[in-house]
Amino acid sequence: MDILVGINGAEVIATIFYAFLGLVLMIVSYVIIDALTPFSLHEELSGKANTAVAIVMGSVMISLAILIANVINS
Repeated sequence: MDILVGINGAEVIATIFYAFLGLVLMIVSYVIIDALTPFSLHEELSGKANTAVAIVMGSVMISLAILIANVINS
């Protein structure tokens, strides 16, 4: 039980909150991008297996994750 001595409950709750906040922001950004594109992202990614769309969406999600992490850490 010596491992749990240095853990602060408020830090754990804040980490869980920010994890869910980041997840919600990523989902909302996916929905917004899907609404702005003239085609269905879900159909292109899962139905047609469009590699180009997958690479673009992956890079968008990685860049959003970096931005969200920097906002949370500042």
